[in-house]
Amino acid sequence: MYDVIIIGAGPAGISASLYAKRSNLSVLVLYNGESNLEKALKIENYYGFINGITGRELFDSGIKQAEKLGVEVIRKEVVKISNINGMYGVETVDEIYEGKAIILATGNKKILPNIKGIKEFEGKGVSFCAICDAFFYRGKSVVVIGNGKFAVSEANELSHVANKVVVLTDGLEKPECEFNVNSKKIKELLGNNKIEKVKFEDNSEIDVDGVFIALGEAGASNFAKTLGLLQNDDNIKVNDRMETNVEGIYACGDATGGLKQICKSVYEGAQAGISASEYARKLI
Repeated sequence: MYDVIIIGAGPAGISASLYAKRSNLSVLVLYNGESNLEKALKIENYYGFINGITGRELFDSGIKQAEKLGVEVIRKEVVKISNINGMYGVETVDEIYEGKAIILATGNKKILPNIKGIKEFEGKGVSFCAICDAFFYRGKSVVVIGNGKFAVSEANELSHVANKVVVLTDGLEKPECEFNVNSKKIKELLGNNKIEKVKFEDNSEIDVDGVFIALGEAGASNFAKTLGLLQNDDNIKVNDRMETNVEGIYACGDATGGLKQICKSVYEGAQAGISASEYARKLI
C-alpha cells in the first residue's frame, strides 16, 4: 500500500513524486517504454542549462533525484487501474500495487493502426476500451488488434463476456498468451453501418462483431476511459489543482493536453503532487 502512485517517469511524473515525497508520504513511480523526453536530442529552451542538455540526461537525472529522496521507482508496464475497496489497484503483468491517490503522468500514447476503416467504424464496432464496452459483446465474436501485454490484458477482459476472442498482431510478433492469435497483415475493416469483417492482405476474411484497438502500452486516454475520467479530444480534463472528476485521481503533463513543453509538465506535476498528497493524508 502506497500513499501516492504515479504512472509515468517524465518531467510531470517525477516532479509530482518529489513534492509528494517531501510531504513525508510513501510514493511509487511506475513507468515503461521510451518517453518523449528521452527522444529529444538537445533541449535549449529549459531554464538553467546554459549549454542545453539532452533529453536522455534530463530524464535519467530526474529519476536519480527522485530515488535519492526515497521515491520507489520501478520499471514495469501498467496494464490496468481499478478501484479496490475505496483504494486504487494498479496492475502490472505480475503484481498489483495499491494506492490511496493516483497521478496519471503517462503522456498521451494513443496509437491508431494504419488500417482502412478504423476511423469510419469507431463507435460502430471499433472500440479502444475493453472494460468500457465488453458488455455490448456478450456471446459475440471480437478481435483485439495488438501484440503486447496491454493487448493480452484487453483480450482477457473481453473473454469473460464474449463468445470468441482472437488477437490480431497485424504482422507483428505473436505475444505469449492463451488466446487464439492471427499474425496476418490486416488490409481493411468491412461492414454495413457497423463492423462485420476483418479482411487480410491475402484477401482472407474473418467475421467479427467488434474490434478493440490495443497497440503499444496503455496510455492516459485508455486509463481515463476505464476510470470514467472526463476527456476533451483524448486529453484528460483537470481543474487548476490537477484534479479529475474522480476523487483521488489526478493528471498532469501531456496527458492533459495544451503546451507540450517541459516547463508545463514540471509545473503541473508539482501541483498534482501537492494535491494528491493532501488527499492521501486525509485517509491516514
